[in-house]
Amino acid sequence: MPKLDLAAASWTDVRDHVAAGNTLAFLPFGALEQHGPHLPLSTDTIQCVGVAEALAEHYSGLLLPAVPYGETWDNGRFPGTISLSASTVSAICRDIGASAQSFGVTTLVIVNGDFGNRAPVHAAAREMSIGGFDVFVLDYPGLVEVGDAVKESPWAAPGLCHADELETSMVLALEPSLVHPDRYEASYPELPADFGRRPIRFDTLSPSGVFGDPRPATAAKGETIIAFVVERSVDEIDAHLGAIGATDAALGEAAGPTSTSEQQGAS
Repeated sequence: MPKLDLAAASWTDVRDHVAAGNTLAFLPFGALEQHGPHLPLSTDTIQCVGVAEALAEHYSGLLLPAVPYGETWDNGRFPGTISLSASTVSAICRDIGASAQSFGVTTLVIVNGDFGNRAPVHAAAREMSIGGFDVFVLDYPGLVEVGDAVKESPWAAPGLCHADELETSMVLALEPSLVHPDRYEASYPELPADFGRRPIRFDTLSPSGVFGDPRPATAAKGETIIAFVVERSVDEIDAHLGAIGATDAALGEAAGPTSTSEQQGAS
């Protein structure tokens, strides 16, 4: 059975999909933030949607419409960037999760597309999981590994992907018409020693908003990157679902068989 895209589905389609046992849902959580002069503001959303679509197809899951805004304060001084507060990001996750659970979703996988979302998305996932709803977050597993394999340009900082060769390649693979090769420029700002550990506005580091070199980017590299991230994501989801299943089975065994009176109700 193929994935079900909720943006194009009717309520009866959702009912039937869930009734058939397809209760895994995917939520792409993106951002609207600057990615240099050559990439669209929607870069993070485009990328996480591409990963989420592939995962939903793999699992015959439910694909939820993307959240196109995120917590992106660090890019806030670039025109067009729209940033949510961390508390709003967490609240959106919780509200979407509660609604999804209400119509039969058993596991919500949040495909996070932006570094700024990590803390609030993980906080919301933890809160929902404690409350009894299984929520799992993916932060592009394997991205640095595949980046090391395909990159021809150096990292601006270890693992930092922002308007560089990797992100440009992914958008070329997913939405090539939105990329402007004539605007490519390399930028390797001098980063403070505590970069990534405290809030720093990106415009104070890179006036163009680029961290790295987009010029070696290709769609073929983008396809390789996305395929590798999807493969690693499948590994993580399978491991998570396996652990959940093992825990449920152990709890069932610990509870032991119910008595006849318990099965029929106390008299």
